[in-house]
Order: sequence, then structure tokens, then C-alpha cells
Amino acid sequence: MTRHTGLDAVILDYNGVIGLQPTRSQWLRLARTASWPDDDLTGFQRAFWSAREPYDAGQLSDMAYWARVLGSHPGPRLLCELLTADTDMWIGTDEHVLAVLRRVHRTGLPMVLLSNAPRHLSDVLDTHDWQQLMTQALYSARLEACKPDPSAYHHALAATGARNPERVLFVDDRADNCQAARSLGLTALHYTGRPAVLEAALLPTA
Repeated sequence: MTRHTGLDAVILDYNGVIGLQPTRSQWLRLARTASWPDDDLTGFQRAFWSAREPYDAGQLSDMAYWARVLGSHPGPRLLCELLTADTDMWIGTDEHVLAVLRRVHRTGLPMVLLSNAPRHLSDVLDTHDWQQLMTQALYSARLEACKPDPSAYHHALAATGARNPERVLFVDDRADNCQAARSLGLTALHYTGRPAVLEAALLPTA
């Protein structure tokens, strides 16, 4: 298969591109594990996200993060249950996207994963078969920097081995992350859930 002549590499986000967004039932499972009232899922999600950035950036341990969410320290057993339910929300993948990426992989185009993710989730994602498609997988907790921090993009660009950022396509479901990539000279695709658009951007036309 012929490599796309306009690209030297691609940098891919995980959640919202490769990974599926959590369902309401998955959110409810996590909230119930945390003993949060069923009628206040919005409040739970607000607490969940309030400390997520420093957690994703490796600045908080699992225990410290969940203590902030819950307002008190969970015991070891509850922490384990929370980590399991949290991780389970993020490991579902879009098979249509993976089918595109398998075809891209066969062209030899380097693909680097750049994901905002805490250490525990990163370790689990590293065990999945689709990781074999990636030249390298980079996670914010290990980099100690979350997108849209420029240093995260610099690490990913270096991992691609490409010299010209304009010939590297950055794919993310968040517009602010894409804008940050463009400001550093990368080409960016704001992914909105249409695998055909991703296919057109990454694969050569007949």
C-alpha cells in the first residue's frame, strides 16, 4: 500500500478518536461506586473533572485524586473499585477508526499516540492489541504535561521522527487542542466522529 504523499507522520488523540466516549450507564456505575446520589450525576461529573487535569498530568496519585473527588480518602478496597470502574469507561474503541488505522499502518506511515490520561489508565491501554499500530504511545501523566501544553506536542513530534511539522497531521476531538497544534506549525484535523473523514486525510486516493 502506498504511503500518503502529503504526510510524514500522524499524531493521534485517544479518547474521542480511537476511544469511545463513556455511556451514561458507565458514568452511573462509577458514581454509584463512589456512593454518589443517582439523581446528581451532573454533580458527580463536575467533581470528577474538577481535579482531572492535575491527575492526568501526573501531579496527583490515585488516592489524592479520588480524595478530591469524594471529599475524603477512600480505603484501599474502594480505591481499587473506583480505579476499575473509571478505567472501564475509557477502554472501549471505535472499530471503524481502528480499521482505518490498520490500513494506515500497512503504508508505513509513523503513528504516535498522544493522550491526556492518568498513569493507571495509561498502563491498561498499553496492554491492548491496537497499540501495535503505534510507533510510540505518549501519555500526559508520564510526560507530566497535558495537551494543550506545547511541551506535549514537542514530545510527540520528536517521537514521529519527522522534521517538518507541517507534514505531520495532528488528530484530536477537541478544537482547543487542534488550535494549539496549529500554533506550533502542525497540520490539524478536528475529529468529530466521522471515520470517512479520517480515512480521506490519512490514506492515498486511488
